[in-house]
Amino acid sequence: MIRVGVIGVGAMGQHHVRIYNEMEGVELVSISDVDQKRVEELADQYGVKAFTDYNKLLEEDLDAVSIVVPTTLHKKVTLDAINSNTNVLVEKPIADTLENADIMIEAAEKAGLTLMIGHIERFNPATSKMKEIIESGLLGKIVSISTRRVGPYNPRIRDVGIILDLGVHDIDAISYMYASNVSEVYAIAGKDIHSQEDHASIMLRFGDDRAGLASTNWLTPHKVRQMEVIGVHGVGYLDYIDQTVTIHDAKWVRNAKVEKGEPLEKELEHFIDCIRTGKKPIVSGVEGKHALNVALAAIESYKTNKIVNIK
Repeated sequence: MIRVGVIGVGAMGQHHVRIYNEMEGVELVSISDVDQKRVEELADQYGVKAFTDYNKLLEEDLDAVSIVVPTTLHKKVTLDAINSNTNVLVEKPIADTLENADIMIEAAEKAGLTLMIGHIERFNPATSKMKEIIESGLLGKIVSISTRRVGPYNPRIRDVGIILDLGVHDIDAISYMYASNVSEVYAIAGKDIHSQEDHASIMLRFGDDRAGLASTNWLTPHKVRQMEVIGVHGVGYLDYIDQTVTIHDAKWVRNAKVEKGEPLEKELEHFIDCIRTGKKPIVSGVEGKHALNVALAAIESYKTNKIVNIK
C-alpha cells in the first residue's frame, strides 16, 4: 500500500485528493492547506487527517506527496518533502527560477527519490495518440506545430502571468511531439487585465528548420485547447478538451481512435507506478526545467523585443 498526502487543496489539489482516494493500492493518509476551513471540510469528506502546517503532514511516514501550492513555494515545500524521504509530484511549472529547479532536481537525485512534474497534457489520451501518429511516419517529416490555449481569466491566478501558467503547457507539449528541445524563442505579449502578461504569442525554433507557435490568452470568453501538427504528407488536428485527433492528407480525412480518460488520473497512476517500480517518470525534473527555461526566456523576449537563445 502506497501512503500518500496532498499539500494544497485548492481547485486543482482537490482533484488530486479525489483521485488518490479512489486508486487501488493507495492510501490517502492526510491533506494540508493554509485554509483551515477548506482543509477540514475536505478531510471530513474523505476521512483523512487535516493539517494547516504541511510539515505535520510530512511527519506521517508517507511514500509520496502531491504539491499543489503557488509556484513561488514549490522549491521550499519540495525540499521539505524530500528531506522527509518522500517522493514528490509537483504541479507545473517546476519552480519560479532555474536556480530553484536545479536545487530541487539535485536534492531528489541525491536522496534517490522520484521528482515528477505535473505537465498534465502529456497524459491526455489525445496527446498519446498524436505522438503515436507522428512516430509512425503517417504525416511525414513534421515541420510546424501550433497550439491555441485560450479562455477567460481565473482570478485565483495571481503569482504568475499567462506564459508560466498556461504557455508552459504548450512549450512542453510541442517539445514532446518533436522529441527535441527548443533552441530559440521569440514572444510578443502584453497585459491588459492582469498585473503580468495576459496574452502571448510564443514562437519556438527547433533544429532542422522546425517551428512551434503557442498562442495563449485570458481574454477569450470560451475555453479552447487545440494543437495543429503539419507534416509534409498531412496535417493532424488535436483537441485536448474533446480528446479527439483528426488526420487530413491528400486523399482522406480520418478520425483516430482515442481511448478517452481523465488525464490527471493517468498522471497520478504513472507517478505511483514510478514509485513502485523505480522507473523514471515521463516528465522528470529535467523536462520540467526545460519548459520553465523556455517560458522564462519567452518572458525575457517580449520584455526586450529580442530573440532569446536557449542555453
